[in-house]
Amino acid sequence: MKKFMAVLLVLMVFSSGTAFALDEIERKEPSAPEMVLDLFVLRPGGIVATAAGTGIFVIALPFTLPTGSVGVSARKLIVDPFAFTFMRPLGYDTADY
Repeated sequence: MKKFMAVLLVLMVFSSGTAFALDEIERKEPSAPEMVLDLFVLRPGGIVATAAGTGIFVIALPFTLPTGSVGVSARKLIVDPFAFTFMRPLGYDTADY
């Protein structure tokens, strides 16, 4: 058990250093090809994913209501694809905004 705690402590120390380094990374503006790809491929795919997710959500309601997981399924199937499609700046990845 002591060995496990020591390994866990070392991993926590090293991972905290990388978190600060990732905050320092400067976000770059998207290039024109990235924006075109986003506009003509990813956005239409996001619309399809939002529509399909809504249909799957409705079908899954009888199973999610008794378990109390309606909110989680709504977020994953409807809200996340909607935000990816309509709330994100053109050309940016989800990690960039």
